[in-house]
Amino acid sequence: MSQLVIASGNAGKLREIARILAPYGIEALPQSAFNVPDCPEPHVTFVENCLAKARHASRVSGLPALADDSGICVEALGGAPGVYSARYAGEPKSDARNNEKLIADLHGVADRRAHYTCVMVYVRHPDDPEPVIAEGRWHGEIIDTPRGEGGFGYDPYFFVPQFGKTGAELGEDEKNAVSHRGIALRELVGKLKALGRIG
Repeated sequence: MSQLVIASGNAGKLREIARILAPYGIEALPQSAFNVPDCPEPHVTFVENCLAKARHASRVSGLPALADDSGICVEALGGAPGVYSARYAGEPKSDARNNEKLIADLHGVADRRAHYTCVMVYVRHPDDPEPVIAEGRWHGEIIDTPRGEGGFGYDPYFFVPQFGKTGAELGEDEKNAVSHRGIALRELVGKLKALGRIG
């Protein structure tokens, strides 16, 4: 496997995934390179949406595919925004409006615990009966005032106590070492190595 298609149009995700896969000699290509249209994400769980996206990207591109479905889950909100993280404030997608809604929904709430969840699915082909699935979680808490210029999504409001920084204040390598996506991708790579799919 020297090439695979990443079932995402999110530039931040693509950059993080490509950076982690590069040492294995894998060229991670965005689905836009194959004119893959967005896949519907009607499911209420990360794993179901992720599997649908991987199969869709593989079908259109003809390549093995890797999909990521991720979001932030806030304890006091029963796990919301969850799979709706990217569209929490409705269409069109807007990080700024999503963050505004999250902070408004948590107004006066003492429990600010939250975690990012990432599920990754790899399929060899669209009808692969044995998708490889990995999952990662990154724990922190929501703060009211954004900090940092890096990251994307909810990162400026996601405070990580172990670093005393938000996700947006961490450098890329620092973030990849601890983030939900980094954890899930390393687990996926480990599973693919054990299966002999990568060197």
